[in-house]
Amino acid sequence: MSKFRKDDSKGTPKISTASLPDIVFMLLFFFMTSTKMKDADLKVKVATPTATEVVKLEDKTLTSFIYVGVPNPRFEELYGTSPRIQLNDAIINNAKEIPAWIEMRRAAQPEYNRGKIVVSIKADRDVKMGIITDVKQQLREANALKLNYSTHHGQIDYNGR
Repeated sequence: MSKFRKDDSKGTPKISTASLPDIVFMLLFFFMTSTKMKDADLKVKVATPTATEVVKLEDKTLTSFIYVGVPNPRFEELYGTSPRIQLNDAIINNAKEIPAWIEMRRAAQPEYNRGKIVVSIKADRDVKMGIITDVKQQLREANALKLNYSTHHGQIDYNGR
């Protein structure tokens, strides 16, 4: 008779779950640090035009975005198919609402930052210049003179695209 006997009654050994909370928190911290929150829910289609000289905005905390384009297909019933102006998350009916929006954005900032607000126009390349001119006129009336146009870097095709 052998001295050591194999005990078949124990079954398979249990897997230790002591390190499971460490793994879960490590994944949680990874996703918290690597996830970027979405700035705005785009309700209009924007395919920005190309430009050869592009400078990236470094600090977007004081930047307000104005999107101009045709409504996305899921919003066509509500807003139609003509180009619309979207201020951050809201679509407006008339460009004359822009000065009130600018004042609201300024009021939300501390006084030392009110003069540093930059307005960025992200317009679709197929939008007529008239609606962009209307936006610029309203920004001028609101004394929002720090303005930039969003584009993407590339070669300009002078044949229309």
